Amino acid sequence: MEILIILIVAVVLLFAIKDIRRSLISRPAFGFFKRVLPPLSPTEREAMQAGDTWWDADLFSGRPDWEKFHQTQAPTFTDAEQAFIDNQLETLLAMLDDFKIMQQDRDLPKDVWDYIRKEKFFAMIIGKEFGGLEFSPAANSYIVSRIATRSISAAVTVMVPNSLGPGELLTHYGTDEQKNYWLPRLADGTDIPCFALTGPEAGSDAGAIPDTGIVCKGEFEGKEVLGIRLNWSKRYITLAPVATVLGLAFKLYDPEKLLGEQEDIGITCALIPTSHKGVETGERHLPLNQAFMNGTTYGKDVFIPLDWIIGGQEFAGKGWRMLMECLSAGRGISLPALAAATGHLTQRMTGAYAYVRQQFGMPIGMFEGVQAAMGKIGGTNYILESMRRLTVTALCEGKSPSVITAMTKYHMTEMGREVMDAAMDIHAGKGIQLGSRNYLGHGFMATPVSITVEGANILTRNLMIFGQGATRCHPYVLKEMEAASNPDEEQGLHDFDELLLKHIGFAASNFFGSLWMGLSGARFNESPVSGPTARYYQQLTRMSRALAMTADMAMLVMGGDLKRKEMLSARLGDVLSHLYMASAVLKRYEDDGRQSGDLVFVDYALQHHLYAIGEAFKGFFANFPNRFIAWTLRLAIFPLGNHYHQPDDSILQGISTSMMQPGVTRDRHTFLTYWKDDEKDPTGHMELAFLAMREHSDVYKRIRKAVKRGDIDGNLNGDALVEQARAAEVISAEEASALSRTERLRLYAIGVDQFAAGVIEDKNFY
Repeated sequence: MEILIILIVAVVLLFAIKDIRRSLISRPAFGFFKRVLPPLSPTEREAMQAGDTWWDADLFSGRPDWEKFHQTQAPTFTDAEQAFIDNQLETLLAMLDDFKIMQQDRDLPKDVWDYIRKEKFFAMIIGKEFGGLEFSPAANSYIVSRIATRSISAAVTVMVPNSLGPGELLTHYGTDEQKNYWLPRLADGTDIPCFALTGPEAGSDAGAIPDTGIVCKGEFEGKEVLGIRLNWSKRYITLAPVATVLGLAFKLYDPEKLLGEQEDIGITCALIPTSHKGVETGERHLPLNQAFMNGTTYGKDVFIPLDWIIGGQEFAGKGWRMLMECLSAGRGISLPALAAATGHLTQRMTGAYAYVRQQFGMPIGMFEGVQAAMGKIGGTNYILESMRRLTVTALCEGKSPSVITAMTKYHMTEMGREVMDAAMDIHAGKGIQLGSRNYLGHGFMATPVSITVEGANILTRNLMIFGQGATRCHPYVLKEMEAASNPDEEQGLHDFDELLLKHIGFAASNFFGSLWMGLSGARFNESPVSGPTARYYQQLTRMSRALAMTADMAMLVMGGDLKRKEMLSARLGDVLSHLYMASAVLKRYEDDGRQSGDLVFVDYALQHHLYAIGEAFKGFFANFPNRFIAWTLRLAIFPLGNHYHQPDDSILQGISTSMMQPGVTRDRHTFLTYWKDDEKDPTGHMELAFLAMREHSDVYKRIRKAVKRGDIDGNLNGDALVEQARAAEVISAEEASALSRTERLRLYAIGVDQFAAGVIEDKNFY
């Protein structure tokens, strides 16, 4: 006993007396930390410093403040935004014929281009003082999403100028002269912008761009001025074939030191009219058959004055930081909007089709195999919309959370792919045959585009989410990195010593907290709500604490090697992502007033996310190189085993039933989907058939019973079915008229388009 007391006193003194602690603990730890500190390239460091943290920091800390989280107000539209949505947006949607755009013209019609420019769809992020609309991220996201349910090509055309590009860069960094000249022209559609970053040798590693600018003297407007001689070759640039002004990213060098003592100035952004001598644009790509303008731009020895640098000479070399700060916001709006549109469209149309399309005398949505796919569509769409709303909430608060927007872009585009695949499986031939009645085909082809752009998904998951999250969201690591890189070593050691003591306490608390939550099943964790979702909050807090502990241990043991072990670090990124998505679902459920019809969707989402978190930890423990540490972590987190499971079959069936039931729940979950009350409309024909069949469901039940009795031939449809049902006195004369209309709608809805020879020729496709 005495020995134990002496040991405890010794440990307390060791940590309590600063000089002893600094000499025996902090200094050796400081040296170790400097050795294992992952090396950061200049572009990585700038990316790390760009943007903000938000709810992701709470989740990564292991101590999410749910009460604070619930106090976050979901954004609403201003009167001006709502008026635009009700009028200009609806007008544009009615103008879009996606089959004609995609398969015949390979472009938006001139009247659509004119309307988009006239009504300032390109100017949603430009300030009112410059003639723009100055809409919120919430309105921007809603508008792009709704357009995407009608035409991906039109949505991309609208979204790009309102995402990363000249408008946003000028707004944040432009000189007064640049803003006053360019922003009004961009706002009223006089100029169409594009932004050129990606090249043949530089995609996700944009810091490796070979495009160069050399500071030199040259002739401009008849005078010798100080400027830049540019050489570039870019590809995959959306709107390049029609752009009148080019935003360009390049590496700037000053070999003659005309600007100062630095030769390698760094990545720089400039704004150049495409009519400027030497600028080449217009060679067009064909991105998976999509009709939006996307192409190349290049230039050789193009001279521009220095004041064409966005922000002026002062911002030379600051281009990468500018891009990262702007991209982190745009990444959370544009491509997630397309994914949300996919979710809304597939849920509404698949639910309708699964009821309208019948097999063996019953809707195919009654078959369990189809119900499993429908459950995935409906449950995933609930996650998609929840994640879109929560991320937009952060952006509307003025935040630019780089880790959250990376998670949002990656997971929403991947989930968009999953629901589209499931919808295509259910629609089968209806989804494959292109034509004016196919509302899935073009979206299916466009899905890989979202997966690829604004950071390929593989690299976003494997490098960005945990790579940035581990340092940006951790309460101490980034500060410790800054202390370790302090050129004043003694000051760095002083700062590190104070941080280390807190970090040790943080780690110990996480370990014992995780173990206690694992043993108790997290039943003693606080929940901000009571009722059926309370247990989910308790489990998410438990997994948040487990992530904090595991990430700490992984960084301590592996140091810089963790950055290169992408399969391991990506799994921890998955844990953070699923915590965020699960939070978004719970927040939406509360914001919407705990609608009873939503609970089955919430159950699907939370069971799915907790299972995914458990699987991510399982994979991490199985592959962590230090087996003792892996065993210890697993024991602390899951001392009684991992009991998370995939959503129950009953949940999938509940969702599929809801999807085939017209009413408030279906409308709330699919409100972004555009359709017209017109049986020839691309989505209207399926919606009208569905509503008609639901309205007359009792008639179809009587007919099925008559078929079983042998009173009616089971192979009949259309007017032949109506006539025989009337003759057998299964339906009344009034019902016969309604059934005739319903059968016409049903047969048109399950049908596909066909074309006479020569109507569609090869020249229209290539």
